[in-house]
Amino acid sequence: MDPIEEKTSKPIDIYRDTWVRFLGYANEVGEAFRALVPVSFVWGSYAVASVYVTADAVDKGKKAAVAHGDNPGKTTRVAVAVVDTFVWQALASVIIPGFTINRVCAASLHLLGKTTKWPLPVRKWTTTAIGLSTIPFIISPIDRSVDFLLDSSLRKIYHEEEKHK
Repeated sequence: MDPIEEKTSKPIDIYRDTWVRFLGYANEVGEAFRALVPVSFVWGSYAVASVYVTADAVDKGKKAAVAHGDNPGKTTRVAVAVVDTFVWQALASVIIPGFTINRVCAASLHLLGKTTKWPLPVRKWTTTAIGLSTIPFIISPIDRSVDFLLDSSLRKIYHEEEKHK
């Protein structure tokens, strides 16, 4: 089969394979701009990311419902799909990266204040640039770490439940 045909035969997941995925990173952008914008903007960025997380979880639940039809255990499998997606996305897209960017920006603002004589607006813009430039580097390690965390904990429970059916 032609490699191009293989790519087109796989359904596109709007939440993972399109620009919509970037909505999950809204809170990191908000955290990077925290020194420059009102806190309400930062909280708004968390609202956008949280809506993305919830929408992806609902989407995966609907897909699981369709995939399992009227088979026994459908409700459990749908619940597992929703919970797994929600927990994974909440950790990998909102909580851990938001905290990471917050701390990177706070540390950089503090260090710039101690090591330079730059005016505060310059330090704040530099901090924002550092925060924004950090985002691409933290995504993959955080995703892999959350996969490991869930594989080592919550997903073990899911697999145990499936064995008992």
